[in-house]
Amino acid sequence: MNVTTPRPSFDPKSFLAKIGEGRSIGSYDKDQIVFSQGDPADTVFYIESGEVKVTVVSEQGKEAVVAILRTNNFFGEGCLAGQARRIATVAAMTDSIIVRLEKAAIVRVIHQEPAFSEMFIAHLLSRTIRVEADLVDQLFNSSEKRLARLLLLLANFGKEGKPEPIIAKVSQETLAEMIGTTRSRVSYFMNKFRKLGFIDYNGHIEVHSSLLNLVLHEEPHIET
Repeated sequence: MNVTTPRPSFDPKSFLAKIGEGRSIGSYDKDQIVFSQGDPADTVFYIESGEVKVTVVSEQGKEAVVAILRTNNFFGEGCLAGQARRIATVAAMTDSIIVRLEKAAIVRVIHQEPAFSEMFIAHLLSRTIRVEADLVDQLFNSSEKRLARLLLLLANFGKEGKPEPIIAKVSQETLAEMIGTTRSRVSYFMNKFRKLGFIDYNGHIEVHSSLLNLVLHEEPHIET
């Protein structure tokens, strides 16, 4: 009588936390580049701890921050869809631990491990929803409301229930780039938010739940 040994359950987090075939783990200092715009795209990265910013430089030389990513986020996944060169630069905003997965390795585990596939698909769907929401934000909302929404996102509002201090020191220039306005406008709104008790400065930006009221007020309505 043949006895089949049950296959051990697969834990995606444990898989990502260990060095193995096609994957390695690196420590990145603050401001260290993970990859640059134009580099060959042949790997996917996973943030085990820390924060990174994603920047793009136009042909005219204008630079803009397009995303700030935190722990448990993937980035560089464009290589899985045939992207040959990086279309952005990614740099650590804080000391970070980042897992590097070669394209062949991540394709293999996606095919072989449903638990990992589920985790990765959830990441892709979450990223798609965020991009769509960002587009609506840019098209319909004022710069003041866009800044309020960005601060809530950076403070992880809604994920843990209570906003947390923004870990990295995000400059007003970076905030301006991310919402498509000027630094002076950001400075004006930040001072206004502080006077209204929506945020505090205490070494880092601390966001209060009351800021959500500004975002929810007159939420844009899209006809279908």
